[in-house]
Amino acid sequence: MDALKIRHASAMPAPTWSWLRMNDTTISIPAGLVPGGMLDIDAGEELTSTSASFEGAVVALQERLDATHDGATDSRACVAGARSGAQDGGDAGLGDLDIPALSSYQRKATLEEAAADVAAAFETGVGTDTRSYLNFLAGSTVVLAAKQGASERASIHLKGVSGEAASASVDAIAQENATLELAISLDGVSDGEDARDGSSGLIGSELRVFAGPRSHVNITVYVTADDGFTVIDDSGFVLDEGARVTVRHVVLGGGMTATGLAADLRGDTARIDIDTRYLAAGADVRDFNYVVRHRGRKTISEIMANGVLAGTSKKVLRGTIDLVHGCKGSEGTERETVLLASQGVDNKTVPTILCDEDDVAGNHGATIGHVRPDQLFYLESRGVSPEAAEGLFMRAKLEDAFISAPDDIIRDNVCRLGSKLFADFEEDLA
Repeated sequence: MDALKIRHASAMPAPTWSWLRMNDTTISIPAGLVPGGMLDIDAGEELTSTSASFEGAVVALQERLDATHDGATDSRACVAGARSGAQDGGDAGLGDLDIPALSSYQRKATLEEAAADVAAAFETGVGTDTRSYLNFLAGSTVVLAAKQGASERASIHLKGVSGEAASASVDAIAQENATLELAISLDGVSDGEDARDGSSGLIGSELRVFAGPRSHVNITVYVTADDGFTVIDDSGFVLDEGARVTVRHVVLGGGMTATGLAADLRGDTARIDIDTRYLAAGADVRDFNYVVRHRGRKTISEIMANGVLAGTSKKVLRGTIDLVHGCKGSEGTERETVLLASQGVDNKTVPTILCDEDDVAGNHGATIGHVRPDQLFYLESRGVSPEAAEGLFMRAKLEDAFISAPDDIIRDNVCRLGSKLFADFEEDLA
């Protein structure tokens, strides 16, 4: 496999100042990798023996939305401006003072909103190019569908091997009033102890989720690969009326990780809660991109992130809440807490709220800081060096991940990773 770079991955919907170098990222696919990896799927026959599909669920939702549409023409000035600009290269309507000038992003967003096409608007957090690559690498897509009113559970374990690129492509559908719990493990063990540049291998996960009316979907993703691996976790969600989705990302390993999620809260009263826990040590790189589009009325989203950065690690988190025209009564919240355990870390956080509707609420905030000097002095006075103090915070994050792991395989992966950082990690857990 030739060397490959995926540019403009995990891009923010509305770019900020380019000198911040936060609008997107470049994912480098190591050269010389061959397709491989080990994929294990633990799911009941009721989940896998199905004729349901993600595309079919989206089509059914589109038909219901079209049936309830009153057929009235959207006469807003921004829509007229977007349509005239799209038809005539942006010059049409300049003589009409009622038609506003629109940026390229505003024009695209307005046309997408006016079209109300669920399939065309579908997106994933890392982006189209990455999605195509991971699907190609996976070869086929696993479809898991929880039938109406059913309660199902499944787990997917993908293990990477040095010199190989591995990917899993999964479609998860929860039909009306169904409950679906899915755990995904992305793990890899490097041959060399010093492979810290992501050259050992690549592990990827491509996930599409459709949450039907009043369904409950719980997704947990653990990344526990050694620091010789590049890891990509890409997902896209569509939520129907009254759906409840919970996503938990636990990113503990991998030399370079790209985690992306995009959610379309299309149905009224839909809700998504995203809880991200991460750890970066040494020269690790963590990249997160979350995009939540509120399109239904009275929809709710929460993006919560909590992490520890140590060594010379780097992290970027982009969180965008888009309150689209028509989502009256909706509320979006994003908050992050970051502990900078070392002076050499590089942390960037850009919480963004886009709004084209009144009677909505958008909240964001970040708490970022180093360990206070008086706290370090207190520890040193009791024989704990600054390096050992840094280790305490890292161990706490690993121990929490171990305790809350969804199955024994993932728990063992966390234990292996912790033992590489701390010789007595497994002994302390016992």
